[in-house]
Amino acid sequence: MSGQPDTPRRLPTIFFGHGNPMNALHENDWSRGWAAIGQRLPRPRAVLSVSAHWYLPATLLTAMARPRTIHDFGGFPRELFEVEYPAPGDLDLVRRVRDLLQPLDVGEDRSWGLDHGTWSVLRHVYPDADVPVVQLSIDESQPPAFHYGLGRLLRPLRDEGILLIGSGDVVHNLHAYAWGRHPAEPFDWALRFEARVRELMRQGDHHALVDYPALGRDAELSIPTPEHYLPLLYVLGASDEDDAVTFPVEGMDGGSISMLSVQFG
Repeated sequence: MSGQPDTPRRLPTIFFGHGNPMNALHENDWSRGWAAIGQRLPRPRAVLSVSAHWYLPATLLTAMARPRTIHDFGGFPRELFEVEYPAPGDLDLVRRVRDLLQPLDVGEDRSWGLDHGTWSVLRHVYPDADVPVVQLSIDESQPPAFHYGLGRLLRPLRDEGILLIGSGDVVHNLHAYAWGRHPAEPFDWALRFEARVRELMRQGDHHALVDYPALGRDAELSIPTPEHYLPLLYVLGASDEDDAVTFPVEGMDGGSISMLSVQFG
């Protein structure tokens, strides 16, 4: 793979709550927190990103030398559509991930690219876009345990200079989101569910986090659709029992979107 890490020590695995796409442009507590993560971490050889916004009935990898920047949203200012994040791809990483996930049939995709779940965060973490990035899709036809299991299989990448990230939101209810209304107090159910997820991670209770529908009404309201929660399961799977669990970025946006970032290791 291209480049060499600054240090051979094991990299953490991180889940980013990416929230509103406008965070790609804004300087706020969340974007400053993402930038601080990039400044603090050893430089990785490449990033493998699992984004909520590549959700389809297949497991695919972006297999191009120069993945395009995808503006997968509507109704935002023109300047957001003009953002480019020209990070290179990494075909060696694509081959390595396919090997790790065998015998699962993992396809090589040359039409997608980097969607805003990836670049809106990485634009702050690695603003020079000089770290190679590969995206791994989320197979919508598979149960939560499948996604957690893929994270377990990908764990060796952390010893190979690869930063494995998930990008979504622990709480993501757009129906309740306060579009254009500021400030918006967080809903009680959103705060309770986020607190429950934090506690389960501290306890190392991955089973409960994988079986999140069993967490009740707060989970139902916080995760009305699974795609923003599932990237967390890849990060959980890639974690170790002895990893420290920290929350380098926190907050609730619009009352119903958790901006929580979770770092293992």
